[in-house]
Amino acid sequence: MPEPTGPVHVEGEVVATKRVGAYRHLTLTAPGVPERFRAGNFVAVSVAGHVARRALWIHRVRASSAFGPTLDVVLEARGSGTQWLAAQPVGARVAITGPLGRPFALPKEAVSCLLVGEGYAAAPLFPLAERLRERGCAVSLVVSAPDESRLLSALEARRSARSVTVLTADGSVGQRGSVADHVDDLVRRSDADVVYAAGPTDTLRAAAGAAERAGAWSQVAVETAVPCGTGLCHGCPLPVVGEDGVDRVVRACAEGPVVRGDRVRWDAV
Repeated sequence: MPEPTGPVHVEGEVVATKRVGAYRHLTLTAPGVPERFRAGNFVAVSVAGHVARRALWIHRVRASSAFGPTLDVVLEARGSGTQWLAAQPVGARVAITGPLGRPFALPKEAVSCLLVGEGYAAAPLFPLAERLRERGCAVSLVVSAPDESRLLSALEARRSARSVTVLTADGSVGQRGSVADHVDDLVRRSDADVVYAAGPTDTLRAAAGAAERAGAWSQVAVETAVPCGTGLCHGCPLPVVGEDGVDRVVRACAEGPVVRGDRVRWDAV
C-alpha cells in the first residue's frame, strides 16, 4: 500500500497536556496527520476568536497509543492565541491542518550530521535525529536556550544523538553562550557533512554560516508567523536566492519552512 500524502484538515482532541519549564507540551489526536508526517513538518491549529491560525512544530509522533496515532507539539504561551491553546484541557477539540510545509531532506548515505536547535523551535530536530540514526548517520545534537527553563528536552536529547552539547546564554546549565559563540567549533569537532538548524533567525544564520565556512551543506527550519499555513494568504514572505541566482521571495509555509541555509538572504529576513 502506498503511504498517504498531502495535508488533511481534521478535528483533533487534546489527550494529554503538561507544563515542562517555560513550555506547554500537548499530545493530540489528528487522524491522518501522524501517518503523513516527515521531520520538519508543522501543523496549523485554529484558535477561538482569531482569524489567523497558530503554526506549531511537531515534536514527536506515536504510531500507536491508547488513543491511536498521536502527535506531540510544543508551544510557548506568548500572545492570546498561544495562551488559549496552552489552556486547553484534556478532552478539548481543536481544528488541525497538517502536516504542512517542506520537511528536512535526508542524506542518501550515512554521513556525519550536526543538529542545532534553540528553544521550543528545536522540536523538529528530535524526530529528525531518529530518521538520521535509522540511516546510519552519526548524529551530534546542540540544544540551546536563554536559560534552563527554555531548554527543550535536554535529557531526551541524550537518547537521540551520539553526542549532545547544551548551551544557555546565562550559563545556568551546560556551556555559557549562544549558538553563534560556539557553532564553528561544534561543526569542526563533529566533522559535519550536513548541518540542520531550527530556531530563531540569529541561530539559523549562525549555523548556516558555520556550515558554509566548513564546506558543509545546511538546511534550516525557518521560524516565522504563518497566518494560514497553507500558502494561500502569502503572509509569510521569505527572501531567498533561487537556483538561477535571482533574488526572489517565497512562502515560508509552502516553499519552506525547511530551506537550504545558503539560499536565505539573511540581511533581508
